[in-house]
Amino acid sequence: MIDFSQDYFSLFGLPARYRLDAALLDGAYRKLQGEVHPDRFAAASAVERRLALQASARVNEAYRVLKDPVGRAQYLLSLHGIVALSETDTALPADFLEYQLDRREAVADATTRHDERALGALLEDVGKEVAELEQTVGDELDVARALEAARMTVRKLKFLSRLSADIEAAVAEVEH
Repeated sequence: MIDFSQDYFSLFGLPARYRLDAALLDGAYRKLQGEVHPDRFAAASAVERRLALQASARVNEAYRVLKDPVGRAQYLLSLHGIVALSETDTALPADFLEYQLDRREAVADATTRHDERALGALLEDVGKEVAELEQTVGDELDVARALEAARMTVRKLKFLSRLSADIEAAVAEVEH
């Protein structure tokens, strides 16, 4: 069974860093899930079945968090005692927010016009910014150990991931 006190990185035998090898994470997940999957404990005692269920849930949660770039960054910050996203502390730079408001208006306009190309261009633009911010947060967390700067970058990434999801939903709406 797994050690429930381990952090997610240790659980998978990976270094606690933002940039990680996705193939190593996937392989470690499959191996660990194969060891703790509740089906393997179907004939075991009730206690062992419950522990297997809890272990499987822990492995799934750890994998979900580490697979997601925003979740992984948030988790790394939390290991250092920093909460990147809280409901009471949502400050972002005004120029960033103004630019995102302009983007949201462009999404609304393109959706109203059923303009798939404009939505695609907006989605591509947001994707480029996300990639740049992921590079930045990787440098901040893995190289510079600039945790407060990383905290702000994670907030921007979270905001952009919501915007990206909204654009994808608008594309789906326009396509149908």
